[in-house]
Amino acid sequence: VSTQSTGHYYITNNLRRRMTDTQEPSNVIEEPFDLIRMSLDEKVYVKMKNGRELRGKLFAYDQHLNMVLGDVEETITTVEIDEDTYEELFKSTKRSIQMLFVRGDGVILVSPPTRPGY
Repeated sequence: VSTQSTGHYYITNNLRRRMTDTQEPSNVIEEPFDLIRMSLDEKVYVKMKNGRELRGKLFAYDQHLNMVLGDVEETITTVEIDEDTYEELFKSTKRSIQMLFVRGDGVILVSPPTRPGY
């Protein structure tokens, strides 16, 4: 595990170059994890398995897409069947979580914040 002067923790692997305190992060996207790296300290949207959606500030991630999010709003959407009409009823439940560890194997997608010019 490496610590940058900005206080972010990340795990390096053979595919990513290791950053030191003297290197500035590049805004060039050369591989998929670069997009995640550029989203550190910004609000991201994470869609999870089983109808969970998360919106929160990305503090850390690793090569398995395990993440630490802060100031998280979790939305859980469930589908129920009306017994009389057999219609699908969608129910959403929201809650706020101060800090959350997200296990990467449950992640379907990660959407970074919208950036001008992209």
